Amino acid sequence: MTNTRMSVLIAPVAGALTLVGCMMGPNYVRPAAEAPAAYKEAAGWKVAQPQDNVARGQWWAIFGDAKLDELEAQVDISNQNLKVAEANVRQAQALTQAARAALFPAVTGNVNATRSKPPTGGQIVNTPGIRNNYNVALDASWEIDLWGSIRRNVESREASAQASVANLEVARLSAQALLAQDYWLLRVADAEIVLLNETVAAYEKSLQLTRNQYAAGVVGRNDVVQAETQVDAGAGIRRWRAARATRARRRPSHRQASVRCFNRSASGAVGLPRHPDRHAFGVARASARRRGR
Repeated sequence: MTNTRMSVLIAPVAGALTLVGCMMGPNYVRPAAEAPAAYKEAAGWKVAQPQDNVARGQWWAIFGDAKLDELEAQVDISNQNLKVAEANVRQAQALTQAARAALFPAVTGNVNATRSKPPTGGQIVNTPGIRNNYNVALDASWEIDLWGSIRRNVESREASAQASVANLEVARLSAQALLAQDYWLLRVADAEIVLLNETVAAYEKSLQLTRNQYAAGVVGRNDVVQAETQVDAGAGIRRWRAARATRARRRPSHRQASVRCFNRSASGAVGLPRHPDRHAFGVARASARRRGR
C-alpha cells in the first residue's frame, strides 16, 4: 500500500516538473563585445539617443514663417506616404490585440430555429402538423500556453507595433523636412530672380547711358558692345533661373504643397525669412540627433 501511494504522489509531481521544463525560455540578451571606453576622435561629440517613436513637434516654428506653418500643417492631411504608415500602425496594433486574445478562452455560440409544415394532399397518413425545431450550440476552447509560444508571439507583435510607430514618426519628420527644404529653395530662387531683374534693369540703364556717350563721342564702340554683352549675359542668367524655378514647382508628390503658394510670376517680390537664432538651431540639432542609430 505504501509503494502504491508513493507512486500516485510522484506521478503528478513528475508531470508538473516536466511541464515547467517546457516553459518559455529566458529573454534574448545581446552578447557582450569588447569595445574601448572612449575614442580619441569622439571629443566634443555626443552619443545619439534614438527616440524614433517620439513626436518632434512643430520644429519648423523656429523660422517664424506663417506660410510655412500653414503648409506644414497640411502634411498630415495630404501626404499619402504618411497615410500608408498610419495604416501600418493600425494593422500592427490590430495584430497585437489578436495575438493577445489567444491568451484567453474563446467562447462561441449559435442559435437556430426552423419552422416547417408537411405538404397536404398526399398519401401520407398520421402526419403531424407544424413543426418547430430549436437548436442551441455553445462551444468553449482554451489553449493553455504551456510552452510560451503565445506569449512570444505577443512580444513579437508588440515589437512590430513599436517599430511601426517609429517608422510613422520618421516618415512624418522626413516629409516635413523635405517640405521645409523645398519651401526655402523656392523662396531663395524667387529672391534671386527679383535680384536678377533689378540687375538687368540696371544693365539696361547703363547700356542706354553708354549709347548716349557713344553718340556724343565720349566713348568708343567697344564700350557699347561690352555693355550690350553685359545686358545679354544678365538676361540669360535670369531666364535660366526662372526656368529652374519653374521646374522645381512642377516636382511631384511631397513637393506639391510647397510650390502651390509660389505659383506666381518671376517678377513678384518675395522677402526672405529672418535668420533663426542659435537656440533655434540647437532645437533642430537635438531633433536630428534623435534620429541617430
